Amino acid sequence: MKVLLVSALIILADQITKLVVKGFSFTLINFQHAGLNHGDSIPVLNNFFHITLVENPGIAFGIDLHPDIKLIFSIFTIIASIALVVYLFTIKNQDLSIRIPVAVIIGGAFGNLIDRIFYGWFYGYGNILSGSVVDFLDIRFANLFVLDNTVGIYVFNIADLAITLGAVSFIYFLLRKKKESGIEKTLSAQEEN
Repeated sequence: MKVLLVSALIILADQITKLVVKGFSFTLINFQHAGLNHGDSIPVLNNFFHITLVENPGIAFGIDLHPDIKLIFSIFTIIASIALVVYLFTIKNQDLSIRIPVAVIIGGAFGNLIDRIFYGWFYGYGNILSGSVVDFLDIRFANLFVLDNTVGIYVFNIADLAITLGAVSFIYFLLRKKKESGIEKTLSAQEEN
């Protein structure tokens, strides 16, 4: 299914940006990229947008979970992500306006899932399924009104952005399709009378 290419591109963009921000090394070829330290911030746009490395050990907004709950949450996320792929195949005959948002959500879900599954092991601070999600896009809305140089509460990543935009687009196009269907039924009923 070609629409899964959208998912793959989002996963690729998400993981590349996270690795660049966090840093990585390939010992086989003796290559190392340092990245940022946790909490380091680089201003990009007038104290409104920064690149800030924050690692989210739990769920949304940095809510930390007990390790057992984190494992359950990771397993649930794996199941939910697989369910989204299955759902995408069940709607394969729907309009692209419905399938593309689902593919975008899948890309975001799998992007963050890779962090949760592998980053603890890859970066040496935990086991498989114990990783933290890397966030780095720091939008400081408060700084538009108050000149404050604190880290914003809206630090996210490309996967989070994809999930949000995909969900909003999916709901919008689903409601629009339902409305168009209702209008068509009304017109058909009026033509019959």
